[in-house]
Amino acid sequence: MDRHFDYLIVGAGLFGSVFSHEIKKQGKTCLVIDKREHIAGNIYTSLKRGIHVHEYGAHIFHTSNRRIWDYINEFAEFNHFVNSPVAIYKGEIYNLPFNMNTFSRLWGIKTPDEARAKIREQIERLSIEEPQNLEEQALSLAGSDVYEKLIKGYTEKQWGRSCRELPAFIIKRVPLRFTYDNNYFTDRYQGIPIGGYTAIISKMLEGTEVRLGISYRDFCRQQKENAGDGKDFISYDKVLYTGMIDEYFDYCLGNLEYRSLRFEKEDLPECDNYQGNAVVNYTEREIPYTRVIEHKHFEFGSGEGTVITREYPASWKPGDEPYYPINDERNNLLFSKYQELAKKEKGVLFGGRLGQYRYYDMDKVIEAALAMVEEELK
Repeated sequence: MDRHFDYLIVGAGLFGSVFSHEIKKQGKTCLVIDKREHIAGNIYTSLKRGIHVHEYGAHIFHTSNRRIWDYINEFAEFNHFVNSPVAIYKGEIYNLPFNMNTFSRLWGIKTPDEARAKIREQIERLSIEEPQNLEEQALSLAGSDVYEKLIKGYTEKQWGRSCRELPAFIIKRVPLRFTYDNNYFTDRYQGIPIGGYTAIISKMLEGTEVRLGISYRDFCRQQKENAGDGKDFISYDKVLYTGMIDEYFDYCLGNLEYRSLRFEKEDLPECDNYQGNAVVNYTEREIPYTRVIEHKHFEFGSGEGTVITREYPASWKPGDEPYYPINDERNNLLFSKYQELAKKEKGVLFGGRLGQYRYYDMDKVIEAALAMVEEELK
């Protein structure tokens, strides 16, 4: 049976799901496909013994935009979780973000004036006038102690290169806070959805046909075959593509670059509390993972036993999962060329982190998806 949809949405993550939900409210029809075997993209959460496990890394929702906060709360009730990670460097424990608790632990000082003086003294001693790389940039902003213990090793693991080989622009500023406040985000609204993120996406896609485990390329190939024998042929007016923009164009201009991640999950049914905090960063280069996530602490210790995830940064090659766009000069220039191709692609919209080749926090994903819907309805 032939069927027609207004939109084919490639990707059942947050961007595609928000777009689908909103455009459907305007009477449009959508078919959503995803190459993974589950909805929700990188914010997918599974349930293990009462613990909602963030399968693709920690996702803490935060925003200063009241409209976006009200919007996401239509789909879930949020708890009052506050992100307060800690860092471990060679057995020493420090609070993040860099604040008075951090500085007191580093230098045994008590007041903001003492902390500022210590940082200023280190910066002046280094005499870096024009930073030539990330190391010099970080040293000129935060001094040697904060850099050596809390920035250097973590950053080198994230990027897979020495800080001296990384461009200075990667670190535009170092957030130094001279208060005893361990709240990582300064946004007004923050929390974790009670029931997990997958339930949010499920509500957004309610009443919409979703096909999982099929890539856009395989779907198109399948439809060509179906058109030939008259079985289950699907047509659509427009495509929203949330995959890699360079992959859509068969890498005709070359590969955009990404950093990837590898997750090592460990189920500990006999352990009630592994590390005492949701997120613990490991900042020395010699430890291969950047952080350990203990999922039950996102919901204040609920569930039996515990589940932890070690997060390993990884180099990326075509076929690997892309997580972080590398927005350096070369890649941004290449992306601009793909954008020119995208403008000429009739009936195709490109959205999300991969389609727009930029890192998005979740609130910004929602903002961008809503803006795209508004543009479509003009």
